Order: sequence, then C-alpha cells, then structure tokens
Amino acid sequence: MEKLDPVQFLDDLNRRAEAGGGDERLRRQREAGKLTARERIDLLFDAGTFEEIDKFITHRCRDFGMSEQLIPGDGVVAGHGRIHGRLAYAFAQDFTVFGGSLSETNAAKIVKIMDLAVKMGAPIVGLNDSGGARIQEGVLSLAGYADIFLRNTLASGVVPQISAIMGPCAGGAVYSPAITDFTVMVKETSYMFVTGPDVLRTVTHEQVTKEELGGAMTHNEKSGVAHFAVESDQECIALIRELLSFIPNNNLDDPPRSAAPADDEARSAPLESIVPASPNQPYDMRDVIEAVVDEGYLFEVHEHFARNLIVGFARLAGRPVGIVANQPAHLAGTLDIDASVKGARFVRFCDAFNIPLVTFEDVPGFLPGTVQEYGGIIRHGAKLLYAFAEATVPKLTVITRKAYGGAYCVMSSKHIRTDANFAWPTAEIAVMGADGAVNILYKRELEAAADVAAARAAKITEYREKFANPYIAAERGFIDEVIRPRDTRAKLVAALAALDTKRDRNPPKKHGNIPL
Repeated sequence: MEKLDPVQFLDDLNRRAEAGGGDERLRRQREAGKLTARERIDLLFDAGTFEEIDKFITHRCRDFGMSEQLIPGDGVVAGHGRIHGRLAYAFAQDFTVFGGSLSETNAAKIVKIMDLAVKMGAPIVGLNDSGGARIQEGVLSLAGYADIFLRNTLASGVVPQISAIMGPCAGGAVYSPAITDFTVMVKETSYMFVTGPDVLRTVTHEQVTKEELGGAMTHNEKSGVAHFAVESDQECIALIRELLSFIPNNNLDDPPRSAAPADDEARSAPLESIVPASPNQPYDMRDVIEAVVDEGYLFEVHEHFARNLIVGFARLAGRPVGIVANQPAHLAGTLDIDASVKGARFVRFCDAFNIPLVTFEDVPGFLPGTVQEYGGIIRHGAKLLYAFAEATVPKLTVITRKAYGGAYCVMSSKHIRTDANFAWPTAEIAVMGADGAVNILYKRELEAAADVAAARAAKITEYREKFANPYIAAERGFIDEVIRPRDTRAKLVAALAALDTKRDRNPPKKHGNIPL
C-alpha cells in the first residue's frame, strides 16, 4: 500500500475546504449576484491579514445520509484579521455548503470566534447567508443558535457587533442580528423574517412576497430592524469597513482619531441665514450638520427610518462624534414613537463605546394623536430621555430654533447632565409655541378685543420677546452661551477639547430598568 504523503494530504484538505460546496454551487451563488463566503472575507479584511480557524472542522451528524457528506469547514468561514490595521473577528456563512445551515459544529465555531473577540477586545462582524437550522441535527442546531444568542448578549456594550444580511436569514436566526449593534442588508438578495410567506398564506391567508415581507427596504423604512440598505455585496463590505473607522475596538478604548482638517470658514457662512423667518417654515437640518462637521461629511445611520430624527457619525477636528438631530423638513422635527426608539438606541451605543454626543435641536414637541398615544408614545419617548440622561460621555447641544415642552427636556437639555448647551439667537425655548400659549394666557383679552386678529398678533410678538427666546434660559444657566450660527463649529470643537478628560459615572447598580 502506497504511503500517504502528509503534505499532499494537507494541500488536498485545503483545496476541499476552499472549494466550498463545489464549482456548480459557487457558480449559482455568483449568478444570483452574490459573492462567495471567502470572497466576502477577503474584501472585509486588509489584504493578507486574515487568519482562519477551524478550517477543517466537519459535522458530526451520521443520520439521513449525512455521513457521506463531510465538507471541511462545514458551511462557515471564520477567523481574525485587520481592518484599517486594527484587529477584528468575523464569520461568513457559506450558502454553497448545506445552504449555509447552522449545525452543532459550525455554531461552536462561531461561538469560539465571539469568545475570542470579547477576550481580545475586538469587533465582531457576522456575514449572514443561511437557510436556517440544519434540520438533520434537530435540537443540536437549535442549541447552537441559543449559544450564539447568549454570546451576542454578553458581548453587547463590550465590543461592537455588526451584522450583514447577504442572503436569507429566517426563523430563529434573525435574533442574533437583532441583538447586534448595526445591521446592513443587501437589496434584492437578502431578507429577514420570523415566519415566511408560505406559512403566512396558510395560517393568516396573507399574500406577500419575500421582498415585501422581509426585504432590505422593508426593514430599513418600516420596521427599523436594519440600519443600512446597500446595492451589492461589495458595497455592503465597504460600508462595514467605513463604519468601523468611526468606532473603537471595545468599551475601554477611545474612538480612533484622524488628523484635523483645515477649517473652511466659507462653509459656516450660510448658517447665518439658514433658519427661516417663519417659525413654521421647514429647512434641512443636514445642511446645518454638514456646515459644522469635518469635511461636511455625515455617515448617516437609519437614514430611511423615522426621518424626523437624524442620527449618524461625523468628526469634529478629527474626533468621531455621534450626531442626533431633529429634522424640521420631516414631520416638523417632532418626536414620535419610531424617532424616540431610533434615537435612544443610537445614544446608548455611543455612550457604551465612548463616542461623544452632539445634538442639534429644533423640536416643537411630541407628535400628537391617538395613534401615538395608543402606541405608547409616553413609554417610547421615555426611552430617549432615559438614554440621554444615562449617558456619561461628553454631551453637547445646539438649539437652532424650537425647543418646546417636554421635548426640550428630552433632547439633551442641561437638566439631564449635558455638558455644554448653546443656542442660536433664533432659538425659542418655551413650554409651547407662541400661538398655543397666547390662546391660553390671553384668552379673555382676545375675546374682548375689537380686532381679534390684530390683538392676537400683538400678543404673539409680546410672548416671543418676553418668553420664547434663548436669553431667559441663558440667565438661568440652562444655556451656556448664545452664539452666532457661524461660530457653531468653533464652539463645539473647543467644548469637545475641554471635555477630553471628562469622568462621570452613574450610581452603582446591576443595571437600570429602561422602559422597554
């Protein structure tokens, strides 16, 4: 009998592992507009830095003819490498091997990666493309999901977790991405749902496609489950790499800083006239943000969901910051259920990972109506209040125009431990808008007036001059300074530098009870 060459055997095993489910299945993967698991990993990490673990692992199932189907790697590629020169861990499910289904062994492989990431203090990136639990393994595959969910939960707030949905993700599998910090979906090729269209047709008689039920835009616009929607696998990987450039490797590190760009004063000049004379006229808060942050660039998160609130990452003098801003161009910038949840989640992420928060405020209040009240706006609005109040990172706020009622308190006001609060001369800080306030305060006078319209207009002007301006709040110390709009960037940069060594903490406790 010819002696087996160990080097040749190793080379053959490597080839089998890297071949995935075989040439035909790899071809079908690419024809569907999707990259293979290894191609995705190669794009994610800096060239030549990826180190794979458990490359030769195989499943342990010996039933249902599975003993003849042993593929090294067992449907998931996992390991660590460098992204922008910084350590990161990742796993990529391989749809060409058993449909990327989760087995006992590849769940253990994912769990190993997650444990290592927490131990080393490095981000975890999951590239999901799986048909779900491997049915042949029964409860063992379900146990694998639960093991992953536990690691997601324990890693939350310790290391950043990013999920990319690059194919199917259904049933129990959806809960791992749901626990992670950010979810990216690829249009046309990815979907997420707990229960698929076929079951819905049978049980509820609803007629719906996969795309309508759980496609990228469904979860970006309607449910808010996903944070980003991209056109291709390549764009998905590029977005993940850019996202990681704003955030630290773990909860003990500071965000990575870059060189501060030269200030461009010309970008700040339009701020002097950006707020319309009429308090009811909209403007785009993105124009304000882009005139203030480095190079006018905002990396927006949850762009398509709850568009009355803007959240995202930017840099000020090279330092990453989290931006939270009311958007007067949509629903007048009011806070509703979706905006409150969107903002609270983002604020808590920034606080967990030492990213300063900068708030741009123009909020007339919470969105009124029975839909909001029945939906629990009180509870959901309290989430945003809780998140801002709980946050101990440097917090800065700029009030550009309206700051009315409870929404003024919620949007990172001085009263909930915000460090630096600025207001433009156009700011209106009051219990409510002048129109509503006058109707209550001067009701009898107006009813007795000969010319009600003229009397009402005079009272509105008087109210604005006496109460709805930033100087009353400044007299009380609730606003640190009333500033010229064009000075906003300089003031924020200086305040951020002064807060560089800030140390704050909450009372000792196991954890708070945020109103979920």
